[in-house]
Amino acid sequence: MPGTGKTLLAKAVANESNANFLSISGPEIMSKFYGESEARLREIFKEARERAPSIIFIDEIDSIAPKREEVTGEVERRVVSQMLSLMDGLEARGKVIVIAATNRPNALDPALRRPGRFDREIEIRIPDKKGRHEILLIHTRNMPLAADVNLEKIAAISHGYVGADLEYLCKEAAMKCLRRLLPEINLADEKIPTETLDKLIVNEEDYQFAFREVTPAGMREVYIEKPDIKWDQIGGLEEVKFELQEAVEWPMKYPILYSKLGHRMPRGILLYGPSGTGKTLLAKAVATESEANFISVKGPELLSKWVGESERGIREVFRRARQASPCVIFFDEIDSIAPMRGTGDSMVTEKVVSQLLTELDGIESLNGVVVIAATNRADMIDRALIRPGRFDKLVQVPVPDKSGRIKILEISSIGIPMDKKTETNVNSDYVDFEKIADSTDGFSGADVAAIANTAASIVINEFIDKYPDPKEAEKQTEGARVTMKHFEEAIKKVKAQKELKIGQKLSMSHFR
Repeated sequence: MPGTGKTLLAKAVANESNANFLSISGPEIMSKFYGESEARLREIFKEARERAPSIIFIDEIDSIAPKREEVTGEVERRVVSQMLSLMDGLEARGKVIVIAATNRPNALDPALRRPGRFDREIEIRIPDKKGRHEILLIHTRNMPLAADVNLEKIAAISHGYVGADLEYLCKEAAMKCLRRLLPEINLADEKIPTETLDKLIVNEEDYQFAFREVTPAGMREVYIEKPDIKWDQIGGLEEVKFELQEAVEWPMKYPILYSKLGHRMPRGILLYGPSGTGKTLLAKAVATESEANFISVKGPELLSKWVGESERGIREVFRRARQASPCVIFFDEIDSIAPMRGTGDSMVTEKVVSQLLTELDGIESLNGVVVIAATNRADMIDRALIRPGRFDKLVQVPVPDKSGRIKILEISSIGIPMDKKTETNVNSDYVDFEKIADSTDGFSGADVAAIANTAASIVINEFIDKYPDPKEAEKQTEGARVTMKHFEEAIKKVKAQKELKIGQKLSMSHFR
């Protein structure tokens, strides 16, 4: 992984062992002139022997020693052969050591990855919480920090950040602090006043801004989201929320307790139920409340017409999730990529199912990684996925009951100006959520949430009709309110849309 400190480690080894350090960047070796690339390599190895003890550090070795069967250029093949020859020429217990770095180990020629050449392979992983805290302490050593800056908390929430990311995070927070005080600094003055310098203190808000600006290296090649959905922002579904807390949130928050009691977190959770019931919201809330990273994978996005690309996409998602753990991988519409094998005419989906099974069974453990999938067609998913050890927990997400619908209405109406009906306020214009909930039986969570927005749209349309002049409309905005009449009209509109969708589905079924 780039930015984990491979070059720093090589320099530290040379420094601690009092050895000479010769650094080569892979691309610098390559030359268009015949034999020049190999000559440069020979010169470096010769210099290393003359100045022994020495360490040769080859950065980005994959650029000069790729798999010979996969390259078209003759230069690369000759350089690989020269590297093999030079490595074989080193004495077994000599005073020249070669350290190479790459973030693409599988791109290297296999002849280099054997005893007698590169004898040892060390994977430098993304730092854990303790490592991140130590890195932050180094980069904030000379930084004036406010009392509200908690480096342990920053280390805890910076999953997937490598050393270079944390360095950039600290620099970005310092720059935000500087930009905040820039208006107070007169750039024409030779000296900045002491009282202004005393205000240069990096606070918690600066770090929050920096977090929004810095994308962790471990997650750059996949779509990453920092969800901000809390349990209390999801109306109803109390039993489902409790099941997810018990299965994911608590094991991630209290790992020592669960480990001591020998409890294993489920590898996969399948959320199934009608469309619009809040399956995606629930997955995001799990990630937020567990303080985990969130990788969202839309089923159809993974499918590719090129042989092996879909499976490679699955492997890459799991590899990144392991690196950035704790992490929640969310597969939306999983039925589109993992249908029952043998039922379709596409070999692509069969291979994807097999790859998904391999990853879930995992020779490599899924420590700190939980897979959540969502579908509204559970009957179409391959049976091999729905067994203990794979998707071991099946959670039904039903349409909300009356109390759930009331809660959804309350959440989705936040910020909408209205008068709510109470025991003392019984005006017919006052909005009665109980009455609305009674008349929306069978509505999904998304349908109920759409009612409040539709009611607000109706008021906006009325306002524009009444005050066509934008300036006049702005003056009268204070008087705009949503009443029960608007909600009743919104219910009719949402109902009509539901019936239209059902009608479209039925008409489409005639063509199958």
